[in-house]
Amino acid sequence: MERDGYSDDEIRKVLSLKNIAVVGISRDPSKDAHIVPRYLMENGYNIIPVNPFADEILGKRPYKSLRDVQGVVDVVDVFRPSDQVPPIVREAIEKKAKVLWLQLGIYNKEAIEEARRHGMMVVYNRCMMQEHKRLYVWKR
Repeated sequence: MERDGYSDDEIRKVLSLKNIAVVGISRDPSKDAHIVPRYLMENGYNIIPVNPFADEILGKRPYKSLRDVQGVVDVVDVFRPSDQVPPIVREAIEKKAKVLWLQLGIYNKEAIEEARRHGMMVVYNRCMMQEHKRLYVWKR
């Protein structure tokens, strides 16, 4: 799968945004959908968990859906199968999110086009944790 084509400077701009709703965050500490948001939280990001099946993740009460999130959502970080992305995009549009970030291996052409039509930047086939480490941690 190809990448989104954004430059390192553009990815840095995304990583400067701090309110990240993680759709599909996992309770299981061995899964990437838990490891990545935990890393981001430990590195100064405000993680907003979205998981309808959990009572607590990373010390926070998850929202049932993106639609239920109170406050500003800058980035919607998606850990759901590609075929489940379109309704997430509709909710991200309603929340006026600036960025849709589809984690490694997640791609839905129609959803990406819809998000872009509504002015959202769409990052795909990248991991937020890996990009943060590559651009900030490993450069030290």
